[in-house]
Amino acid sequence: MSEAKEKDNFWLYVGGVVLAMVAVVVTIKSSEHDKYESTKKAIAEDSSNSAYRNSKL
Repeated sequence: MSEAKEKDNFWLYVGGVVLAMVAVVVTIKSSEHDKYESTKKAIAEDSSNSAYRNSKL
């Protein structure tokens, strides 16, 4: 009675999940990169448009 051992794919599944999560994070990060490009240009032209300017109260 010889039973065939099945290969354990635990680490393969863990690697796949980690790879998928990294892909999702990179995709979200790259889509957010261009989101504030127009704001960055407007602040560069006139820094008084920035809500984060150094104001003396």
